[in-house]
Amino acid sequence: MSQAGSGAAQRHLLVVDDDDRIRNLLKQFLSRAGFRVTGAADAASARRMTGLLDFDLLVLDVMMPGEDGFSFVKWLRGQPGLAQTPVLMLTARGLPADRIEGLSLGADDYLAKPFEPKELLLRVEAILRRAGPPVGVQKKIRLGACTFDMVRLELLHDGAPVRLTEAEGHLLKILALSANAPVERHVLASSGADAAGRAVDVQVTRLRRKIEVDPKTPRYLQTVRGVGYMLAPD
Repeated sequence: MSQAGSGAAQRHLLVVDDDDRIRNLLKQFLSRAGFRVTGAADAASARRMTGLLDFDLLVLDVMMPGEDGFSFVKWLRGQPGLAQTPVLMLTARGLPADRIEGLSLGADDYLAKPFEPKELLLRVEAILRRAGPPVGVQKKIRLGACTFDMVRLELLHDGAPVRLTEAEGHLLKILALSANAPVERHVLASSGADAAGRAVDVQVTRLRRKIEVDPKTPRYLQTVRGVGYMLAPD
């Protein structure tokens, strides 16, 4: 059974490519396959996002302005907590020497452009099968009288279910995966269709009504000025 048919929605992928068109196409294709997908335009953005969120796999372009993919994967492999994150490298350079360099630096697979989307999906699925269970599986957090299940995206208040919209559930999960650390608004916005991020504020307001004793003075879902929001569980 393919990964898309066996819980792909639990898998969070980071697509790193400086070409907006290619990055957006990859995000759309992988999202349709059932994955949760975040995009980054360069290595600097990818570094910030890997510090904020847990990813099950990185789809990483080699040829990028500034820091290239080879340098980034070398850095990744030296970071505690990130060193085991699977990486699929993409490049327009299909020379054997380039493939060898990427693999020797710690990439799990290497795919030359242009490629068939189906081949990309199959390679992603194969890497994830080897990597084992998704990050964050079977994790629950306590928010006072509330408990949030990050796998099922279920919120309970004193054991009774609290209705969450799909967008609220995903937003709360992103915050929960980075508990006690601020998450930038653009990262939260990238999980939905609202590119400007205005819907994030609406969703946060609604979530506070569901988890806070006093939504106007939030204890758990806090605003971090100039950055975004932070979840501070018990």
